[in-house]
Amino acid sequence: MENEDILNKEEIEGDLKLDTSIRPERIDEYIGQEDVKENIKVFIESAKKRDEVLDHVLLYGPPGLGKTTLASIIANELGSNIKTASGPSIEKSGDLAAILSSLEPGDVLFIDEIHRMPRFIEEILYPAMEDFTLDIIIGAETNTRSIKIDLPPFTLVGATTRAGDLTAPLRDRFGITCKMQYYTKEELSLIIKRTARVLETGISNEAAEDLASRSRGTPRIANRLFKRVRDFAIVDNKIEIDKEICDKALKRLKVDQYGLDGTDHELLLAIINKFNGGPVGIEAIASAIGEEVTTIEDVYEPYLMQNGLLKRTSRGRVATPKAYEVLQINYQKSVFEEM
Repeated sequence: MENEDILNKEEIEGDLKLDTSIRPERIDEYIGQEDVKENIKVFIESAKKRDEVLDHVLLYGPPGLGKTTLASIIANELGSNIKTASGPSIEKSGDLAAILSSLEPGDVLFIDEIHRMPRFIEEILYPAMEDFTLDIIIGAETNTRSIKIDLPPFTLVGATTRAGDLTAPLRDRFGITCKMQYYTKEELSLIIKRTARVLETGISNEAAEDLASRSRGTPRIANRLFKRVRDFAIVDNKIEIDKEICDKALKRLKVDQYGLDGTDHELLLAIINKFNGGPVGIEAIASAIGEEVTTIEDVYEPYLMQNGLLKRTSRGRVATPKAYEVLQINYQKSVFEEM
């Protein structure tokens, strides 16, 4: 059922707000992304010693890997306030001007989904990032004039799932660029155990490892699955989450041992059954399963491709032999593979 999918449309629209209590606040509490974390620590320490603001930071990677959390941690480590906005919400130059003019010296401005910001807004952002000035035009028709406003030094942290959609001029203005990677099962298990401690819920090592293996390499999903499994444990009067209750809950939630949910299965089955395994265009897949193209590209495809279940070709998407194996369907080569 659609409302049982772990990654349904309502949940992936924008950044989901997990309980602030389970978000780490300092960089040493942040689990995973070791290379990114260690580099950020160096850049922050250097900025502090130079008594300057941290260079602008671009965080990119699939949804749910901790970009918002890392932005908050950067602000905490700098001892600064953080102000947040999202690219789609900045529709007019006045929206950006209001945000920028409210900043205090050293503030961190976090813009999520920065790739969805209108291009003309980007052009206003360029001098703000480079020279800490805001050039805006006021008035209408023949009665317009340009005014320049000095801004306090600030750090822009931009987050995107689509770094390739950023224009080169905007991308080049970020001094620090960090690619977020999927998490290992060991890292996700540590995150789940930390969440369990914070929420005062017992969980066995076996259950934590099982949850981690089904979390698609993504902390957001790991925490969401943990909270749903906890619901089943509470209703069943379990003192702690064990493997039995974990299996029961995940079966009800339609999350299989590979972390695939109902939409993943629907997507792969559509390619196999409706389009003979592919190749097939992304628009056709989206129509067949009733999902947005961007949702498929940003949320489902990266994990399926990383795990060898789906591949892109010049002709379109193709279900791999591994996908047939996972779905327990007899594999047949497509005519395109035999050519």
